[in-house]
Amino acid sequence: GESEMLELFAERGGDPGRAGKRQALDPLLWRVARDGEPSWPGGELGQGRPGWHIECTVIAQQYLPAPFTVQGGGSDLIFPHHEMGAGHAYSLAGVPLAHHYAHAGMVGLDGEKMSKSKGNLVLVSKLRAADEDPAAIRLAILAHHYRSDWSWTADGFAQAKDRLAAWRRAAATAPQGSASGLIAEMRSALAADLNAPSALAAVDRWAAAASTAAAAGSQHDQALVSDALDALLGVVL
Repeated sequence: GESEMLELFAERGGDPGRAGKRQALDPLLWRVARDGEPSWPGGELGQGRPGWHIECTVIAQQYLPAPFTVQGGGSDLIFPHHEMGAGHAYSLAGVPLAHHYAHAGMVGLDGEKMSKSKGNLVLVSKLRAADEDPAAIRLAILAHHYRSDWSWTADGFAQAKDRLAAWRRAAATAPQGSASGLIAEMRSALAADLNAPSALAAVDRWAAAASTAAAAGSQHDQALVSDALDALLGVVL
């Protein structure tokens, strides 16, 4: 409802309480120059710079097709930024800003929101500097749907390492004829709104079956599975 929109608008850079507005949810189009902030001549509007939402919309309309294919970002950008940017685009050109929107969930640390102010950030660069396997890092992330909020935990990372080890063992003895079915399952999962957890589960089932298969290992299937995991998930075995 409007009360929730007003609360989010205020939290995310809006100014619902500004005097003189026709509607409390109207976004800022021109920000008057302030000390220490960049500004440019704005004609009769005076010195200043474009508001956040109109700025992104105009840049997109100048450099991208109208509408462009996918608008992405964190779930905290759905409102007001992306909704207001889309409204600006339609008002200016009569066409939508984008055909599709993809919003990623927020990632916390041990159940608490990550933030620079708290200093509780887990950075891939630091994990790599600690010689952690990039494939394990990817699996820890891909275990969660991109639209879901989730928390990075030591247990979750340990599970990703165990999963990677199981996949590598299975790939070394990939049963003949087993790759095509797995690849079809992975593609189907990823085609359904990038359902990475479902794709990972398919590989888990394949790996479990491969470890007990009576069929001889196949270098051809091993190569197919390894290439598919790299191409579809970015996981190098």
